Amino acid sequence: MGDLIDQLREGLPAEAVLTDPDVTASYARDMAGFCPAGSPAAVVLPRTTEQVQHVMRTATALRVPVVPQGARTGLSGAANATDGCIVLSLVKMDRILEIDPVERIAVAEPGVVNAVLSRAVAEQGLYYPPDPSSWEQCTIGGNIGTASGGLCCVKYGVTAEYVLGLDVVLADGRLLTTGRRTAKGVAGYDLTRLFVGSEGTLGIVVRAVLALKPAPPQQLALAAEFPSVAAACEAVRRIMADGHAPSLLELMDATTVRAVNSMARMGLPETTEALLLAAFDTPDPAPALAAVGELCAAAGATQVVPAEDAAESDLLLQARRLSLPALERLRPATMIDDVCVPRSRLAAMLDGTAAIAREHGLTIGVVAHAGDGNTHPVVCFDPADPDESRRALESFHRIMALGLELGGTITGEHGVGLLKKEWLAREAGPVALEVQRGIKAVLDPLGLLNPGKVLDLPAAE
Repeated sequence: MGDLIDQLREGLPAEAVLTDPDVTASYARDMAGFCPAGSPAAVVLPRTTEQVQHVMRTATALRVPVVPQGARTGLSGAANATDGCIVLSLVKMDRILEIDPVERIAVAEPGVVNAVLSRAVAEQGLYYPPDPSSWEQCTIGGNIGTASGGLCCVKYGVTAEYVLGLDVVLADGRLLTTGRRTAKGVAGYDLTRLFVGSEGTLGIVVRAVLALKPAPPQQLALAAEFPSVAAACEAVRRIMADGHAPSLLELMDATTVRAVNSMARMGLPETTEALLLAAFDTPDPAPALAAVGELCAAAGATQVVPAEDAAESDLLLQARRLSLPALERLRPATMIDDVCVPRSRLAAMLDGTAAIAREHGLTIGVVAHAGDGNTHPVVCFDPADPDESRRALESFHRIMALGLELGGTITGEHGVGLLKKEWLAREAGPVALEVQRGIKAVLDPLGLLNPGKVLDLPAAE
């Protein structure tokens, strides 16, 4: 241990190497439940690419595992420490290096907070669309690591579609540059996409070239109440089949609506079984909102309430953004699932989740990015109650199984981490796993980068 700390300090400022056990323990885990976390040997906070390279060279020389971290807002255990590891926290690499309005790109370090980047490019009339719910805390590096999404995915897509190029420090300390700054480019294998979503298991992202869009007009929203989840999902089907391109299409079930009312006194209709929120950011959104309102009514909506201005829209969308905090207040702990299904199977996913909640005697609220079929069942439970904890974990796994049965995927935007490794094997199959392990072996032959995450591999020796 002394050799490790001494060698780390040879290439890092003294304040960048943390060894106090009380301090390092605070870096041990992300926000996922039911995921083990170990005790790191040290936490390092580099500020430069060269310092990251020094950490990886030291780790390789001494065969010490390295766990990369951003803001630790993840929900799959991907940032959890292992015993004796180096936690490589990238939050101090937080510079926006460039914003180019002609090329419509931004160049950023991994520790830049999503909201900070979004506001900086907005000052130049540009727009960085990916907006995870934790956008005020989560970092660009973490977003890249988990290929995160957000409320706008139905129209603008996910993080992977905005990463043009990367600088990546490999396990042995070499610096790899991938991708491009140009609008197009197909030279060689797409190594950039390989690292997006790899959860720190293949390399350390130290710089990203990100695509931007022109800032859209202020979006205008509507809310539609439905007497059943099936009716709300039928409205989603009709909206998408009719060719509409909403900037947002979100669904809240009855449990979530009541939780938001309880927390924020927003006056949402507690008699509704599902609340659908739709928004458009076109120059004149009124015709599209009117058409979507008619489709909702035809699908069985009991009431459709369009916002009259941006302030009313913001109020409606605030209800959706409060969903997770409101559900977290119902019990001492929550597990947030992340199952994505085809839009045509959305009703079956929500109804099946409700049946699982009844069977296990639990409160499970569901919020969904309905426009792309990405559901977030939130299992509410008391971790101090062993039986309730057992039922919570069982329900979590049942929900993932349901998603696969419906032709979906175990994760739309949260990643695999520790929480879903066994489910990745079920979804991907043996051939895909063999290929993924082969890629891991080429880039990280000693198994030092985020060991135990995503794929089951032997620990570093």
